[in-house]
Amino acid sequence: MKLSTMTRAAVVTTVAATLLAACSQGSTTDDPTDDATEDAADEGADEGEATDEAEETDEPAETGGEASGETITLWLAGETDTPVELEEWLVTAFNEETGATLEVQRIPWGELLERSNQALPDPDNTPDVIEMGNTQVPTYTSVGAFEDLSGLLEELGDIGPEGFIEAGTYDGTVYAVPYYWGSRYIFFDKAAFSDAGLEVPTTLDELSTAAIALREAGDDGFSGLWLPGQDWRNGISWIFAHGGDIAVKEGDQWVGALSSPESVAGLTQWQELYAGASTAPQDGKDAEAWVPFNNGEAAMFMAPSWARWSVEETKAEDLGAFALPGVDGGVAPVFAGGSNIAISAQSQNKELAADLMRLIFSDDYQTMLAENGLGPANPAFTELMGDDEFAQAAISAAENAKLTPASSEWAAVETASVMEEFFGRIAGGEDVATVAAEVDGQLADMLNG
Repeated sequence: MKLSTMTRAAVVTTVAATLLAACSQGSTTDDPTDDATEDAADEGADEGEATDEAEETDEPAETGGEASGETITLWLAGETDTPVELEEWLVTAFNEETGATLEVQRIPWGELLERSNQALPDPDNTPDVIEMGNTQVPTYTSVGAFEDLSGLLEELGDIGPEGFIEAGTYDGTVYAVPYYWGSRYIFFDKAAFSDAGLEVPTTLDELSTAAIALREAGDDGFSGLWLPGQDWRNGISWIFAHGGDIAVKEGDQWVGALSSPESVAGLTQWQELYAGASTAPQDGKDAEAWVPFNNGEAAMFMAPSWARWSVEETKAEDLGAFALPGVDGGVAPVFAGGSNIAISAQSQNKELAADLMRLIFSDDYQTMLAENGLGPANPAFTELMGDDEFAQAAISAAENAKLTPASSEWAAVETASVMEEFFGRIAGGEDVATVAAEVDGQLADMLNG
């Protein structure tokens, strides 16, 4: 039997709570670095890790080889989000530092929540370190799925964005820290703009005008802006730009905000843009937006910064970028893409897991993240993203980036595809205010548990 959205959400929430409750039973509250901190400081000296202790001691690594025969597991979210060369560097560096083996498993985003629910409570099957979307971590921090990182924070250095730290914090304790951020911006075909006599838009209205003009100038099926109907992660930027929100907290209760005048104004503009500029399917999502661009089926698409590397060489010659403009100019707030990373509370190798975290936050790894277009957790390395238009668009967009509501129940909203279905209905031409009011009630029920 096909469950309604609300029923599916209730089932997901109940199952997640039941499975993850085990994480808080028997979860160690000891500092995961109690026995490893001194050795780890020594390890960092040769590898240039971002720890003051390592730089000051200049002593040789003491843990290298000590854990020979041990294996820990790292779950990376997405099949290509973390470049292969970064994975290979971690595997090699971890072995050199500890003598242990690092096994990396890449978990598709669509499978991450279900597999996390199954694996995190089980000491025999849990990943030792796990990457998770910044909107997903609040659910898991609230049920004790992750290890307390308080004792490790100082060693990891200056990290951010702050919103990611807040997402990984529960009851004042940090359980998950930023892995990388990726602000969303517009990629465009400079040749198409030139042929149509268009300049880079400076307001949202100008963006709509340009996108519609580009669609009209193209062949049948051509999109001025590739805008899939269920692409809520990009679509909510129009809500944010008009001063609206998805949901807000009033006292101790979450209240849906999609039907506020500001949100309705943003959604209405988005609906008109979809109808006039996009040929993307109404049930299309945000995956691989560069594919129609590579195929010559779109003049623009919106995606996180790392999408640049998926644009084919022949298209990259005319590829340009700009931050999503605001209603009255400037830069619009966009949804901050990216991930947090945490140590499983059920890991049986917490000291080695802490060693891996130190490598991830080392100077070498943070440098590689930045140079590959992934916003580094340590802001000291942000400038390594470059100074071209792509880097500037990413950095400008990141300054105003926002996250989804920091409710421990947000993962249930995502699992039930509430926002996908909502935007799909808007793309289908339904009355914005009516649908928004309906979904506001649904969000309030779900976000308040």
